[in-house]
Amino acid sequence: MINKLVQKIQKTHAPIVVGLDPMLSYVPAHIQKRAFEEYGETLEGAAEAIWQFNKAIVDSTCELIPAVKPQIAMYEQFGIEGMIAYHKTVDYCKEKDLVVIGDIKRGDIGSTSEAYAVGHLGRAKVGSSRLSGFGEDFATVNPYLGSDGVKPFIDVCREEKKGIFVLVKTSNPSSGEFQDRLIDGRPLYELVGEKVAQWGEEAMGDSYSYVGAVPEMGAVLRKIMPKAYILVPGYGAQGGKGADLLPFFNEDGLGAIVNSSRGIIAAYQQEKYAQFGAANYADASRQAVLDMIDDISTALRTK
Repeated sequence: MINKLVQKIQKTHAPIVVGLDPMLSYVPAHIQKRAFEEYGETLEGAAEAIWQFNKAIVDSTCELIPAVKPQIAMYEQFGIEGMIAYHKTVDYCKEKDLVVIGDIKRGDIGSTSEAYAVGHLGRAKVGSSRLSGFGEDFATVNPYLGSDGVKPFIDVCREEKKGIFVLVKTSNPSSGEFQDRLIDGRPLYELVGEKVAQWGEEAMGDSYSYVGAVPEMGAVLRKIMPKAYILVPGYGAQGGKGADLLPFFNEDGLGAIVNSSRGIIAAYQQEKYAQFGAANYADASRQAVLDMIDDISTALRTK
């Protein structure tokens, strides 16, 4: 799957992933109204609203982008109905030939980690059949429980030709409480990056590993993990711009894919795209994608 991701990035000239992280506050009132008229102000109604919201954004952007990244917590908050909407979103994006990165941030040990890996990337054994659960192409994984929390995912990735993005150095304000702690004079996140590179050697695609990473410190970690594809957070609504992202990329302009979530899916709520209005929110999202592609492409031409 890492080979497909690289190929789609090269085809679209768009090293970006749209984060499908829908909050009800992002969903225009007319979509909520229609869903609530059909299902009431219920969890089912909320799930229907975010599903219809997602669908229109995917329809308006799918030929421009290589991948999407649904954040599972935004669906879990609506219980089983929300998880159904998550599954429908994953399936619909795959129908559109998009690479789907399940932002699930799983981190456990032993059989529990194996079950997570099978449920999201693999196939569960049911009698004489092997059946896919959620069916994402990649998943995000928390490594801070150690190798026995990550290895089950790598095993499934090798078997199914899927991939993971390992949380190495995260962008949240308190990440440094643990990730920046010095071990033998080096920050912990560097040691985790070295482990990601080691894991990646066990699961290589053509040019990059099935084991990618989510780091904040681009220049340092790019050197430590040369074969790891990097999932870059922090674009747009979090303040990052194309020029800030150059350290994450290799000299060939590959090696990284940049996420934007509310900066795209809630673009219509920004002053820059206010002219589209709530009725044309998906068109605003499309324009935000085009602007992001232009910004990153311009920056990469200077690399």
